[in-house]
Amino acid sequence: MPHTSQIRIPATYMRGGTSKGVFFRLDDLPEAARTAGPARDALLMRVIGSPDPYAKQIDGMGGATSSTSKTVIVARSTRPDHDVDYLFGQVAIDKPFVDWSGNCGNLSSAVGPFAIASGLVDPARVPRDGVAVVRIWQANIGKTIVAHVPMTNGEVQETGAFELDGVTFPAAEVQLDFLDPAAEEEGSDGGSAMFPTGNLVDELDVPGVGVLRATMINAGIPTIFIEAAAVGYDGAELQDAVNGDPRALAMFETIRAHGAVRMGLIAGVEDAAKRQHTPKVAFVAKAASYVTSSGRQVAAGEIDLLVRALSMGKLHHAMMGTAAVAIGTAAAIPGTLVNLAAGGGPRDAVRFGHPSGTLRVGAEAREIDGAWVVGKASMSRSARVLMEGWVRVPGDAF
Repeated sequence: MPHTSQIRIPATYMRGGTSKGVFFRLDDLPEAARTAGPARDALLMRVIGSPDPYAKQIDGMGGATSSTSKTVIVARSTRPDHDVDYLFGQVAIDKPFVDWSGNCGNLSSAVGPFAIASGLVDPARVPRDGVAVVRIWQANIGKTIVAHVPMTNGEVQETGAFELDGVTFPAAEVQLDFLDPAAEEEGSDGGSAMFPTGNLVDELDVPGVGVLRATMINAGIPTIFIEAAAVGYDGAELQDAVNGDPRALAMFETIRAHGAVRMGLIAGVEDAAKRQHTPKVAFVAKAASYVTSSGRQVAAGEIDLLVRALSMGKLHHAMMGTAAVAIGTAAAIPGTLVNLAAGGGPRDAVRFGHPSGTLRVGAEAREIDGAWVVGKASMSRSARVLMEGWVRVPGDAF
């Protein structure tokens, strides 16, 4: 009987921070998938192995978690003062859906190394030894990211002694600067204000939950911060405590939907299912000792506060990079729930505890004419090529 042959597409499978994804050069994609639309979405879903009603992604490159169901497309940039354009697609696991509404801060750390190794950065800008500065245009949300990529003997250095909680093995450190992280390109999702409601803290009335205090912020990624105690948690929870409780997951999704409406990201709560990647929901608490998912004891004195965040409907095993930017930004602004949990007052950096350990993120915040402005948020991650070559998909998959 007739059958469809598979096609192969050049691709690189990379870890960036605490996430993994399949990376493509734009020009290597089949022509129909080089522009946004159903063909691109269908191709990327088939690469990852979605939609999968078994939620395992056995027939694709995905790893059956939000952290491992990701795709990246990189191209030379036509924008002044930028090296590459970076587009991120979060692929739903059990639904036929690719969410393009936000960035992945973890995979951002792999974009610079991938761009250099793929010949997308002008060789004159890449030192043989030292640090290459790669200027990245994050196309999903119209922001600039500057990656500082270590180079040794003319190649990207991937191994090293930098340790990142949530990643088993050490690697080379990649510093990321998120420039003007609260600014949105005109006409893009998320509005133009860092605090879309105009308030540092709002009262959010959520059916079935009650009235919650919430800090809703656009920085790194739109995020809704609530107090852990208000929803029955202490902030030291690990994944199973939330992900194994269907009622808890439903509660957080209801909070997310109503917060998204208040932030102006969607018109009604029924639209939340079409925008799964953003906004994020996170709950915060004052610093306390706890045991990480790897069994390591974190002392209260090591951190400024506790934060737990959900991604694509599940509690994240560590912390999303873009949510870390939101945490650092909110912590730098006196009066937000994040800042209050960290002890209040001005600060230019914060170290928070997450399920896998701790993370430090810095932010430069200042108040100008009554409005808060953040010039830059910075953090360090690591990245490594796991496999390179071609991915294969049936020729009729898109």
